[in-house]
Amino acid sequence: MRRGLVLLAALAVLATAALLYAWSGPGPAPKPVAIIVPEGGTLTSAAREAERVGAIGSADRFLLLAKLLGGDDPVQAGEFEVPARASAAELLHILQDGKPIQRFVAVPEGMPSILVHERLKATPLLTGPAPVPPEGSVLPDSYSYQRGETRAAVLKRMTAAMDRALAELWPRRKPGSVVRSPQEAVTLAAIVEKETGVASERRMVAGVYSNRLRIGMPLQADPTVIYPVTRGKPLGRRILRSELQADNGYNTYARAGLPAGPIANPGRAALEAVLDPAPTKALYFVAKGDGGHVFAETLAEHNANVARWYAIRRARGEM
Repeated sequence: MRRGLVLLAALAVLATAALLYAWSGPGPAPKPVAIIVPEGGTLTSAAREAERVGAIGSADRFLLLAKLLGGDDPVQAGEFEVPARASAAELLHILQDGKPIQRFVAVPEGMPSILVHERLKATPLLTGPAPVPPEGSVLPDSYSYQRGETRAAVLKRMTAAMDRALAELWPRRKPGSVVRSPQEAVTLAAIVEKETGVASERRMVAGVYSNRLRIGMPLQADPTVIYPVTRGKPLGRRILRSELQADNGYNTYARAGLPAGPIANPGRAALEAVLDPAPTKALYFVAKGDGGHVFAETLAEHNANVARWYAIRRARGEM
């Protein structure tokens, strides 16, 4: 009887040791593997995926061990990297409490829609097609995505973000704003975005264009002339006289008012600028050679500023 009890105790110790080793000992994966848990995924589906990619030897055994020795927190959705030889215990911790792999596709402020489309198309871990979005419909930002997610789904988040931004900002527009609709705000903000990369100038540039729109003066914005030629891509040369004279709905030299539509996807700051432009009497601005601009209220003052800028360019050998 005594020997039997001792044998049973020894077997129990061995079984417990084997159980703990199966739970905490090294796993079978010789190198790191990725596990994707979709929205609504369960521990069971995650275990099946872990078995498929070789992170564990048996999903059924893992689920039994997790029930006996692991916590009962739900698994997270996302893509997770599991280190080589990770134990079952480590795998459960990663699925329940680890940080998912973060992947991002960035849309810079002022990027035209054709380049947004090309960037999505060139992101290799996304799947499926996506259309070229309507110009001005995407809010520039960095957007997270998961391996295998569709390009159309990511694009939908980009356009939904612009819709939310406009719904938030439009009711807060100030009396000095001349735009009459959210779409006009996007159209003017896109011009502001393309005209200056200096954050502190956005409201001032918006103020100049607002003044011009208010008195019926042509905007004379070069980026609007370029847009019909390249759909927003760099022109790579000087604007031709014929392009400055073309009346195509976008050329703001050929007629007063806003162009037919946006010429790029403006960021939130540019939208805020056209909805609250700087209170200024300026009607003109010209580059001053350091990325910023010099503003003027009169044509004579503007011509003097232009002459100084040409002198700088000649000194640099650019003219």
